[in-house]
Amino acid sequence: MVNSQTFDFKKNIPLMVVLLSGAFITILNQTLLATALPPIMVDLHITESTVQWLQSIFMLVNGIMIPITAFLIGKFTTRRLFLTAMSIFAFGTLIAAVAPSFSFLLLGRVLQGAGAGIMMPLLQTIMFLLFPIEKRGKAMGMYGLVIAFAPAIGPSLSGYLVDQFPWRSVFYVVLPFALLNIIAAYFLLKNVTKQTNPKMDSLSIILSTFGFGGLLYGFSIAGTADWLSAEVGLSIAIGAISLILFIRRQLKLVQPILEFRVFKYKIFTIATGLGMIVFSSMIATTVILPLFMQTMLGFNAFHSGLMLLPGAIIMGIMNPVTGALFDKYGARWLLLTGFTILTITTFMFANLSAGTSFTYLAILNAVRMTGIAMVMMPSTTLGLNQLPNHLISHGTAMNNTFRQISGSVGTAVLVTIMVTAEIDDGTVSGQIHGVNIAFLVAGYISIVGLVLSFLIKDSKPKRSPVKA
Repeated sequence: MVNSQTFDFKKNIPLMVVLLSGAFITILNQTLLATALPPIMVDLHITESTVQWLQSIFMLVNGIMIPITAFLIGKFTTRRLFLTAMSIFAFGTLIAAVAPSFSFLLLGRVLQGAGAGIMMPLLQTIMFLLFPIEKRGKAMGMYGLVIAFAPAIGPSLSGYLVDQFPWRSVFYVVLPFALLNIIAAYFLLKNVTKQTNPKMDSLSIILSTFGFGGLLYGFSIAGTADWLSAEVGLSIAIGAISLILFIRRQLKLVQPILEFRVFKYKIFTIATGLGMIVFSSMIATTVILPLFMQTMLGFNAFHSGLMLLPGAIIMGIMNPVTGALFDKYGARWLLLTGFTILTITTFMFANLSAGTSFTYLAILNAVRMTGIAMVMMPSTTLGLNQLPNHLISHGTAMNNTFRQISGSVGTAVLVTIMVTAEIDDGTVSGQIHGVNIAFLVAGYISIVGLVLSFLIKDSKPKRSPVKA
């Protein structure tokens, strides 16, 4: 077990590289398939509605696995769980690369999603236990660099690969890095988490799967389907009922699968809410802006992905900076400044037209991502800092779960607003009106985050007591 009081960052750079590269590899796959879907349709002779399942199933399985990761962290050692998660992910990547049919390709994506779903909360938990409280901002800043940059380069990278090589290349490129990460983790990773050996509660696992899975699936398809359709309504209803039953059961169990009592910590609750607002705003934008560029301005998929890249780079650079600032000054002024930038730039996106240039979109998005970087990891670190060590695994699982749900719900709601608000006059301007209204609503939501930020008082991390 690593003592966080004596953890030396410089001496453990190889360990940090293993952890962060593992996160990068798994998170990259959230968007890596984006521009590879058309050639997959042609090669495997499937329809657009069928091929979209390759994206949906990854996010769905990912979202189902995250809530039960707190249980897995208590059940298995750090090394065993990390190596198992990466092995599942690598095996899924191999199956997808050699898949002779769509069914095998879908199975590969299921395994990738399962491995990635375990990795994200596990990595956050490891980092919080490795670092003393006054250095966690720096650690989470490095983690934030990965989760911001990896999904942003996915569309551009896959666009280049499928232009030059067969679509299977998107999996063959990832596979060797996943295998190298497993080998490095075997030799470098230490056991950090404490095994509490919680009892397996099968009913809780089932309720969690239907609860979070139903909500994620329902809201995911609601963005492109009719909100009043039976599929959307039934999925959300099953998810909501299952989630209520799941929460009630967890509050009664001595050893819950997911500890909802973390929300008794007020700052954790507020910080989780702030993270949900900013993450949903970020994810929804990465969907709406490419749609605007491709369907209304005539750009191709590669260029719409390229437009997002400066923002990803800025956010990647800013995350370690905001992490260091968090350690030194606390979260309050970072959150207030970040939400101010986010609010202003979101309202500026509500004034788009057919004459809007690539440069304007890229620069404004980059500035907006600066604001998001000032909120995302600082709010996560602030919230988890409130929890005692035995609740951190539950806090990270809860944080990641609600962030996934907020991304799904935010995208569905804003895409629906965009489509509904379109003026059906046969002009591009009529379509763009829907985009502007969607960003207008997003701007008002960001104001809510700005107001909530004022509830954060003195949030500067207190130095951990040094043991004699």
